[in-house]
Amino acid sequence: MNKGVQIIFLVLMFVFLTAMGKNSPSGDEKKPFSPMEIDKLEKNKAPGFSLKDLNGREVVFSSLKGKVVLLNFWATWCPACIGEMPSLNKLYHAMKPRGLEIVAVSTDGSANAVRDYLNKKGIEFQVLMDEKRTVTKQYKVFSLPTTFLIDRNGVIIEKFFGEYDWTDQEIKRKIEKLF
Repeated sequence: MNKGVQIIFLVLMFVFLTAMGKNSPSGDEKKPFSPMEIDKLEKNKAPGFSLKDLNGREVVFSSLKGKVVLLNFWATWCPACIGEMPSLNKLYHAMKPRGLEIVAVSTDGSANAVRDYLNKKGIEFQVLMDEKRTVTKQYKVFSLPTTFLIDRNGVIIEKFFGEYDWTDQEIKRKIEKLF
C-alpha cells in the first residue's frame, strides 16, 4: 500500500473512530487515542503482554524473544481477517523452520467461535484471546486486521493494515532479512 493510500486510510479511520466515540472497540473509554499513535510503535520495542491461548494457558510475549514474529490482530467477524488467514498459515508452514512465529490475537468475545473457525480452516499457528481488547489498545490497533513484523530483538520493524497475501515474495523477502 503506498504512502498516500495509507494516509487517506488513516484519516478515514480517525473520522470513523471519532464518530464512534467511547464505544470504539479500540478506544480508551477515558480518552480515545489518535490512529496516528500507532506510528510511534514502529522502530521501538514491542510492548510486552500476557494473554491466554485457546486452551486457557497463559502465554507471555517475551517468551518469543530471539524469534522473528508476525503479531496479527484479527477477529472471526472481520472479512479481511478471514481472507488473509490461509496465506498466513502457508507462510507459517514455509518459514517456521527458519524461526518465524505467527501469533494471532483475536478480539472476539468467544473462544468457541475462534476455535471452531480455526479447526474448520486448519489454521495451525498460535492464537491468543484478547476479549477485553487490552493488548489491542496497548498496540494502538484501530482497524482489523493489523499486523506487526517484529525482529529477533523484539523491535517492531513494520506494520501492515488490512488484508495481505502473506505468500507474496516481497513480504517474504522483508521477513527473510530478519533471520
